[in-house]
Amino acid sequence: MIALVVTIGLAFVGYVATYLNGLRLAQRQERLARLNRQLSDFYGPLLALTEANSRSFQAFKERNARPDGRSPFVHETPPTEEELAEWRLWVMTVFLPNIQAMRDLVVRHADLLMEPEMPPMLLQLCAHVSGYEITAVRWTQGSYDEHLSVVPFPSEDLAAYARQGFADLKREQTRLLGQRGVQ
Repeated sequence: MIALVVTIGLAFVGYVATYLNGLRLAQRQERLARLNRQLSDFYGPLLALTEANSRSFQAFKERNARPDGRSPFVHETPPTEEELAEWRLWVMTVFLPNIQAMRDLVVRHADLLMEPEMPPMLLQLCAHVSGYEITAVRWTQGSYDEHLSVVPFPSEDLAAYARQGFADLKREQTRLLGQRGVQ
């Protein structure tokens, strides 16, 4: 009789251990699947877009700087018509499509954020894009009174956010995959 009770007890303990281990593995797989989506659908594309936009803007500034190295938009002498036309070209072909893609990532994939609430710089990004979209429509109508968005672009905060989020998720992915020494 004792042998039967011990056998049943061991079988029950084995079942519970197997169940708990299966549950732990399923939770780990779910966490890894979410993390992979965060990297592939949000933080990876956001990082690529912010880096591309930053490098393009740097190239624009270098190419179009005034003799003292400053931008025409932060200079005592207002931008010339040629400088403004060049700015509109870059905005319409490079910067606006990039920031619209960033905004679309935020809107479409807000469920993949690491934070429980929307970070303020992402809301500022969305507002900045809206401000440029109305400016771009005015340009297509021939009105060139405005050349900047009414909301500033959170470039440094956004770049830091994308870099840090991507790096944190890659570290967690490495940990969940059981890889050691990969940074």
